[in-house]
Amino acid sequence: MKNNPTSNTHFLDLLQQSKRGRLKIYLGMSAGVGKTYRMLQEAHHLLQHHIDVQLAYIETHDRAETVALIDGLPIVPRKSIFHKGKELEELDLQAVLIRRPEVVIVDELAHHNIPSSKNEKRWQDVVDILDAGISVITAVNIQHLEGLNAMMQQITGIEITEKIPDQLFKLADEVVNIDLSVDELIDRLKAGKIYQQDKIAQALQHFFKKETIIQLREQALSTVANYLDQKISDSKLSNFKQEQFLACISSNEKNAQMIIRKTSRLASYYRSSWTVLYVQTGNEQADKIRLDKQRHLINNFKLATELGAEVMKIKNDDIVSTILEVIQAKKITTLCIGQPHLHWLKILSGNQFLNKLLKNIANRSIDLVILS
Repeated sequence: MKNNPTSNTHFLDLLQQSKRGRLKIYLGMSAGVGKTYRMLQEAHHLLQHHIDVQLAYIETHDRAETVALIDGLPIVPRKSIFHKGKELEELDLQAVLIRRPEVVIVDELAHHNIPSSKNEKRWQDVVDILDAGISVITAVNIQHLEGLNAMMQQITGIEITEKIPDQLFKLADEVVNIDLSVDELIDRLKAGKIYQQDKIAQALQHFFKKETIIQLREQALSTVANYLDQKISDSKLSNFKQEQFLACISSNEKNAQMIIRKTSRLASYYRSSWTVLYVQTGNEQADKIRLDKQRHLINNFKLATELGAEVMKIKNDDIVSTILEVIQAKKITTLCIGQPHLHWLKILSGNQFLNKLLKNIANRSIDLVILS
């Protein structure tokens, strides 16, 4: 695995320009591409340039070439936590904040913390570290992006439970894709450089199937390309009208999470703020809808917040009027709704709700996106 001195030097320049916490993310298409290896190489590079860098959490997976790079690097000891009768280790957030190094290396960004930790997820620890003025270099695989969750499950056939909000990429000062060809990655797997020998055959039949890796690689390359494009465009966008997105959900909407995630991706692409609106009618009071629907609503509000949306819950029996009022108040340019369950001809001829909505947003030059 070759080092990338240009990337390392750029991040070093950022550190020297400002003392606020900087964020650098190494992104990969899968395990084994070399994200941790590259972070450790960069740690050595920073140390050679007299930057106080420390390892807050590194996961080597017992890979010999990665383990060897830890030698000579300062380490913040992990915190031991007893959970269900087992002693487990976790990133020691408090120790990092007390030590206050200039840079910390934090692996496995999408990790779920052990219950009783200050934060539920490691990415929240990273945000706390950045807020304290400490810079962070971290790593994550493409399948852990919240906005791509449904697509990743289709590609891999695996339910992805550890996720990070796409908004973290907005915080990032650098995003670097660690790329290998598909054949190189599979060769590394077969050589025992990713998993132990007893797991290789199973991996080749599942997550590391060639067609799966191709799709993951395409998504990783596309995500970083979009990030770079947005960075370049940021200064230009200030001269144009900013897009504002509104996603409408209901307690009956089975696809509410899909609407939230897809609107998040649109807003992220345009570097725009966005809002999730739930209009609670008299028939949807807490004592009138099932507990499972209430739980789904709460989870959807939490998801929207994690993805960077402003969540609005308004009580009103006139759903269309409420949507239009929010559109005007928030200066919405694009309205996102779920695909209606009825046939389009029937909708256009007899659906009073959609007819009223279409008529009013057409008069206001609002774009309507119907998400399927």
